[in-house]
Amino acid sequence: MEYNKLTREEEKVILEKETERPFLGKYDNFYDYGIFICRRCNNPLFSSKSKFDAGCGWPSFDASFENALKRIPDLDGVRTEIQCNNCGGHLGHEFRGERLTDKNTRECVNSLSIYFIPKGKELPKIIQVG
Repeated sequence: MEYNKLTREEEKVILEKETERPFLGKYDNFYDYGIFICRRCNNPLFSSKSKFDAGCGWPSFDASFENALKRIPDLDGVRTEIQCNNCGGHLGHEFRGERLTDKNTRECVNSLSIYFIPKGKELPKIIQVG
């Protein structure tokens, strides 16, 4: 299957499940209107309306688009990893019970795993798996 070309840094995060350093990502302190898509396959993941400042150093969302995410137990046995449901690319981790928003969920996402599409701009074609 064909995917978007990734930089080495993006590959480390999306394919090798590394984590970018906190407070340095492009979308940590970013609040324009639009949607965030998977950097690997262009699958729509989050609306900017669900983004909030969790103070953790990574973009945080309290909701995703329906069927956008795959949630699996992390290898550490404690956290829940979130992946793009279309291509399986690593996005970050999901945390529940922190009471940071009314939805009580924080999707903690690496900036390198996502790309922002401003409101009113056309989405790039979604690359389908299989």
